[in-house]
Amino acid sequence: MHGYIDKFIENIRIEGKSVNTQYGYRLDLEQFNTFLIPFFPGGKVDVNEISTLMVRDFLRDLHDKPDKNRSLARKTASIKMFFRYLMNQNIIAKNPVEKMDTPRFEKPLPKFFTEEEINLLLKIPEADNKFGIRNRAIFELIYSSGLRIGEVCNVLLTDLDIKNCLLRVKGKGNKERIVPVGRPAIQSIQNYLSIRPTFDPEGKSNHLFLTKSGKPFYNRQLNIILQHFIRLIAMQKGYSPHTIRHSFATHLLKNGADLRAIQQMLGHTNLSTTETYTHVTLEDVKTAYHKAHPRAKEKK
Repeated sequence: MHGYIDKFIENIRIEGKSVNTQYGYRLDLEQFNTFLIPFFPGGKVDVNEISTLMVRDFLRDLHDKPDKNRSLARKTASIKMFFRYLMNQNIIAKNPVEKMDTPRFEKPLPKFFTEEEINLLLKIPEADNKFGIRNRAIFELIYSSGLRIGEVCNVLLTDLDIKNCLLRVKGKGNKERIVPVGRPAIQSIQNYLSIRPTFDPEGKSNHLFLTKSGKPFYNRQLNIILQHFIRLIAMQKGYSPHTIRHSFATHLLKNGADLRAIQQMLGHTNLSTTETYTHVTLEDVKTAYHKAHPRAKEKK
């Protein structure tokens, strides 16, 4: 089955699925393969002999594990896509999961920093050395324009229009969008650009942000660096560089930005994805209501 997993991953790579998505699908399918081994003599899984019951047994085995609903939904989706691929390639004659429902789960509300926490976070990287100047520019850009980590890694010098405070971003599925960049972020980026040649003395790279060796960042590299600073202010677990993107959207919505404009800036395909942030700000709305509405105030 390993060979078919490799071919499936290569297929979704060609289709434009992100590296993170490819990695997630591979983990799910490798775990599925490991579970199936005892069902097959000699331990070699035959994709034509995988039954619906085997798939259900695998999902049932996951049922009591932490975060079970999200895990079940994701792994069911991975397995469904895998078997659909096998059918399309005429590798199997029958799809064992064709009529299987994907478990529904309630998405947790995104965490976000307060405006005070964000201001503190942006000031943490020291501006008296080149790494601090670079890191501050990265933080400022993520918060200013709501970028994903992968998008930050892929920003090119030619994507930035400093004069008009705009940035061309290549998002999921190689879809491009144009986003505004705030003046504080532009200033931080200009500060970084003034010392950027120290990262790339020969001018070989066109990527905006570079590692100490002058190469573009990998997602994981940049995530580790930014996570170090985030731990200094995050009082709860679960905060990450992606939380800054959530904060960008939440603060915009809280201060009256149009939901569809936020959708466009975030690069969300569906408005329903962006609507998650309306639930985050609901408590603020309720607080304002009880504070201001004459019939909502408590009687003394």
